[in-house]
Amino acid sequence: MSSPNIIIYTDGSSRGNPGPGGYGIVMQEYETGYKKEFSQGYRKTTNNRMELLAVIVALEKIKKENQKVHVYTDSKYVSESVEKKWVLKWEKAGFKNKKNQDLWVRFLKSYRNHSVQFFWVKGHNNNTKNERCDFLAVEASLKLNLLIDYEYEN
Repeated sequence: MSSPNIIIYTDGSSRGNPGPGGYGIVMQEYETGYKKEFSQGYRKTTNNRMELLAVIVALEKIKKENQKVHVYTDSKYVSESVEKKWVLKWEKAGFKNKKNQDLWVRFLKSYRNHSVQFFWVKGHNNNTKNERCDFLAVEASLKLNLLIDYEYEN
């Protein structure tokens, strides 16, 4: 397996499910080691929405197309949906009876711009980058000026 151009760690969180939530992202260029962090909180959402949104936002932040990207997540919902190609079956079926259709459609647009491989990591298991993402996600959910997850709240 060749080295990735970009390594991404993500995590999503919600206090209550649904409840206030957030996501955290740590992105790193493989060659240079340059690292950047992102997070955002929402007033009412779900854990799965935040797990998926974290990956979407990270992929959307990549400026060059056709990058080899490794995504590390503690969400089996996200990693297995992609790696087992379930999301492609859902897309063919028009996402009928699937939750988070808005986010899966958005995900596929960014996903198709790159060569992305997912790796599941056990959460809360002393993986420093995963722990950092968890911290960022929880902190984002505690902020005062939370965004509205319009698709979820409608």
